[in-house]
Amino acid sequence: MPPQKSLRAFLATARATLTAPPSKRQTPLHFVVGNESADLDSLCSTLFLAYFRSNTPPHTLHIPLCHLPRDDLTLRPEFAAVLEHAGAAPDDVLTLSEMPSRDELPPEDTRWLLVDHNVMTGALGQVYGDRVVGCIDHHDDEGKLPSDADPRVVEKCGSCMSLVVEHCQEAWDTLAQHEENKGVNAQLGYLALGPVLIDTTNLQNKAKTTPRDEHAVSVAEARVRAAPGKSAGGGSAYDRATFFEKVAALKEDISFMSPRDILRKDYKEWQVGAAENIKLGTSSAPRDFAFLAHKAGGEEALAKSLAEWGEEKGIDVLVVLTSCKDDGKFRRELLVWARTGPEIVRAVKEWVEGEGREKLGLDTWGDGKLDVEDGEKSWRRCWTQARIENSRKQIAPMLRDALKGVKA
Repeated sequence: MPPQKSLRAFLATARATLTAPPSKRQTPLHFVVGNESADLDSLCSTLFLAYFRSNTPPHTLHIPLCHLPRDDLTLRPEFAAVLEHAGAAPDDVLTLSEMPSRDELPPEDTRWLLVDHNVMTGALGQVYGDRVVGCIDHHDDEGKLPSDADPRVVEKCGSCMSLVVEHCQEAWDTLAQHEENKGVNAQLGYLALGPVLIDTTNLQNKAKTTPRDEHAVSVAEARVRAAPGKSAGGGSAYDRATFFEKVAALKEDISFMSPRDILRKDYKEWQVGAAENIKLGTSSAPRDFAFLAHKAGGEEALAKSLAEWGEEKGIDVLVVLTSCKDDGKFRRELLVWARTGPEIVRAVKEWVEGEGREKLGLDTWGDGKLDVEDGEKSWRRCWTQARIENSRKQIAPMLRDALKGVKA
């Protein structure tokens, strides 16, 4: 049996296939893609699943596509750090910037596996959304997967990567049996560990951590520790806490980013409403609104940055979710801005006064310094959020449901 391909070698093969002239390209092309927020879980799960789908029978090449423009990779130093442990670099991965145009790659020549989401959204979804053939995800099922989707795994756990590791474990076990593959599999172990440890706070967040997450970490760490000596930081050199702290520090450091960069780093949007023509745009940030306001130059400057972001993305309901730790205590805050007319304003206000305020434990942030109301046209509120168990995974479905019957 030939030696197992490294992640970097696999990515080189995928790049050569995607960028080949259409006349030399075998079709259909099979893709794996994560969600639009392109967080660590989505990015690493995309690479991991594509690697194992490609390197196990029937050995159909699956191209891992990172769901972001190449320029946005610089906003994710935590991804670069995990890639380094996995023997690769950001320059090796494929992004939306490398995708051929629709004319060069028509939808009928593609097949798509989704990870970390179960509906393909954004510009990619508008072109290729009906070519989805399978899914592995840990969000609420939106009910839009094809009935014959294979695989079809939509289960709750802390990290989508945990479901991906579970799905690929038999194949991984087979490859890892061979002594000469131990170094490569240690690198893949780091690729799996990064997002699971981040999403579960080193398996310490009891509200998020499930037995599947614990199992995925156990499997991945066994691969890392099996590496000979201290190669690639594996073997006896591996320390879970050290690795987690390094990646977490990089993920939380947004000090070098502009307000716009912060809003676009972890951004996800949905088309909602009666005609699915209302855009719900959500940005998650790992610092609080006090930091964001200071970064922007004050509350008014932050409000201006939010308005510019809303205009740039064409957002009807703009949401910013913050999370951070102060003196060891985890906190969340929430801003919701209904921006484009009375029907949308009315639906959002009804949601807040209905289930939103009580379910999330909302209280006015900063004496209302970020709140605004412009008649029936626009309504913005910012709150502290006492019910910290609710993240975007819970809040976005609430808002999508609140807006689903609205006519814009």
